[in-house]
Amino acid sequence: MATLFLRNSPFLHTHRCLLSSPKSYPSFPSSTIRIRIRPLTSSKMGGSEITEEASECKEENVNVKKKIFVAGATGNTGKRVVEQLLSKGFSVKAGVRDLEKAKTSLPNDNPSLQIVQADVTEGSAKLAEAIGDDSDAVICATGFRPGWDLTAPWKVDNFGTVNLVEACRKLGVNRFILISSILVNGAAMGQLFNPAYIFLNVFGLTLVAKLQAEQYIRKSGINYTIVRPGGLRNDPPTGNVIMEPEDTLYEGTISRDQVAEVAVESLVHLESSFKVVEIVSRTDAPKRSYKDLFGSIRQG
Repeated sequence: MATLFLRNSPFLHTHRCLLSSPKSYPSFPSSTIRIRIRPLTSSKMGGSEITEEASECKEENVNVKKKIFVAGATGNTGKRVVEQLLSKGFSVKAGVRDLEKAKTSLPNDNPSLQIVQADVTEGSAKLAEAIGDDSDAVICATGFRPGWDLTAPWKVDNFGTVNLVEACRKLGVNRFILISSILVNGAAMGQLFNPAYIFLNVFGLTLVAKLQAEQYIRKSGINYTIVRPGGLRNDPPTGNVIMEPEDTLYEGTISRDQVAEVAVESLVHLESSFKVVEIVSRTDAPKRSYKDLFGSIRQG
C-alpha cells in the first residue's frame, strides 16, 4: 500500500466514499552517472539559439539513470511501480520486508529485477546497504499495516521515510519520489471536519506522520517529487489524471495504476523536480502529457 487507503482494509469502501463525496466542509483559519539538475539556460552561438538542443541533451541524460530502488515493492501500489519501471526499460531493485511474499507478488523471471530485503523501520545504515551504490533514485511506496499499534504510522510513514532519506544522503543518491496522500495538511486547509481527514488520523495520526516526513524531505536538499494521490482504487483507470498544487484537493479518487505511472513519469521529466503534486482522476478531464502536467505546478 502506498498512501491514503489501508492495504486490504475492510474500510476501503468507506474511505473511497468519504473522498468522492462532493460535500464541502467548513473552513477554519488555520552506477552510474549522478546528475545534478540545474535550471536550463538559453545561450546563443553565432546568432543561433541552442536552447532546444540543450533541453534535448538534458532529457537524454535523465534517462541515463537506469536502476531504481523501490521501497514497499510488494504493496498494492509498490508492485505497480515495479511493473511500470520494468516496462519502461529501467532496472529495478525491489526493497521488501518479506522475501517469500515477493516471490509470489513480483515477476521472478525478469533479469532487470533484483529483490532485496529492506525494512524502513530498521534504520538508515541497513537501508543504505540494501539500496547500494548502484541505485540512482528511490521511490518510496511504503505504508503501515492496519492494526492496534497506533505507533505504526510513525514507524513507517514518518521515521521509515526519514530513514530512507538519510540512506540516500549517505550514498549520494539525489533523487527521491515519495507517494504520500492528499489531505496530509488538512488542518491548514480548513478540512478538520472532513470525514476522510478525521478517519485517517484515527489510525495513529497517519496524515500528520506523513506530513512531517514530507517536511523532512523538503529540507534535505535532495531533489524530490512528492506525489499526493486521492483515494486509491485497485481497478484500472477510468479517467484522466488531474494534477494540482499542494493543499488543493480534498476529495476524489484515482487508480493505483495511475499513481504508479505518475511516480515513474516523474523520473523522466525535469519539470517534476522539487515539487509537491496532488492527483485524482476524472472521466471528464482532458488528456494531458505529463510534461505539461508537471510543468503547470510551481516549485515548492
